[in-house]
Amino acid sequence: MNKIYLDYAATTPTAPEVVEAMRPYFFEQFGNPSSIYSTGREAKAKLEESREKIARLLGAKEASEIVFTGGGSEADNLAIKGMAWAREKKGNHIITSSIEHHAVLNACKFLQDHGFEVTFLPVDKYGMVDPEEVRRAVRPQTILITIMHANNEVGTIQPIGEIGKIAKEKEIPFHTDAVQTAGVLPIDVGELNCDLLSISAHKFYGPKGVGALYVRKGLRPISLIDGGQQERNRRAGTENLPGIVGLATALELAQAEREEKAAHLTKLRDKLIDGILGAVPHVRLNGHRTERLPGNVNVSVEYVEGEAMLLNLDLVGIAGSSGSACTSGSLEPSHVLLAMGLAHEVAHGSLRLTLGRWTTEEDIDQVLAVLPGIIEKLRAMSPLYTTECSCGK
Repeated sequence: MNKIYLDYAATTPTAPEVVEAMRPYFFEQFGNPSSIYSTGREAKAKLEESREKIARLLGAKEASEIVFTGGGSEADNLAIKGMAWAREKKGNHIITSSIEHHAVLNACKFLQDHGFEVTFLPVDKYGMVDPEEVRRAVRPQTILITIMHANNEVGTIQPIGEIGKIAKEKEIPFHTDAVQTAGVLPIDVGELNCDLLSISAHKFYGPKGVGALYVRKGLRPISLIDGGQQERNRRAGTENLPGIVGLATALELAQAEREEKAAHLTKLRDKLIDGILGAVPHVRLNGHRTERLPGNVNVSVEYVEGEAMLLNLDLVGIAGSSGSACTSGSLEPSHVLLAMGLAHEVAHGSLRLTLGRWTTEEDIDQVLAVLPGIIEKLRAMSPLYTTECSCGK
């Protein structure tokens, strides 16, 4: 069976070029960057070379503004908890959105349990945050704003530059979770007006378990990990040198290919969206039609459970998801779709298909060939759909 992978938003395969770049740092050049002898100094030199490369690719002014982490979730937690604790003498109020990744939402809820106040902003029917809602939410006690660059479930791209401009006017540090957008959208921390920005290598064909946080010079988030003095006392622990080399290589490769890949994926994305909406009744597109990630397709299919669609797709070799990989297995519908105003029963029928570097037009054709039949079969078992059809709707 020819397998088709359409869950690139959950994780991506590590690119062969990235694996080759990492290989020497497992065996020949395996030194600890903190060691002072030559093997350690060589490792340190490669570490700093990777830091400089990532800083350049993100538009940071200095390499020292890049902090390496164990992934996107740690980067988000360091930004949010670290800045909250660093600024708690100035206030206790944080602004975020209701559709953030759970790494952000749960970090904010943790802080709520420890005396901080959090405003969870609403979104419109497309999953878009209104910058003016951000402005209205600001209080004298506001010490941090955190809004994601693009949503990981429905793909809607947020007006981060405008939100960052408001934060700058109010002199409030602004963090954006760019885990879904690094290597996919153009990212320049200056143009986005952000003070902190999170990325994760495995979302753009790098290795799992490594990420980075951009921290504008002058900000000092409190470290979450006690230990040594690595990362200028911002993140203790021996640096994952092979992973960091992979992170830098993957980001450089993704940025070099970005425009070409975005055009290709947008074409395939739109073909898949139009094909599904044209072939299957009672289906709605979730997220903004055009202001969305190039490879993101998210639909709600009425009278069908999302998990049932996934299992049937898997039987014919197609891998997709019903939302965030971090919440797979949950019986609760997507918090993102509920925040966008969908009813529980409609949100339960969500299907997310995300495209990537190795997706072909033949893959899209195959999905469009089998998905309508799967939905028809599942609906035939639904008494609600039978009633709907008998009404002639």
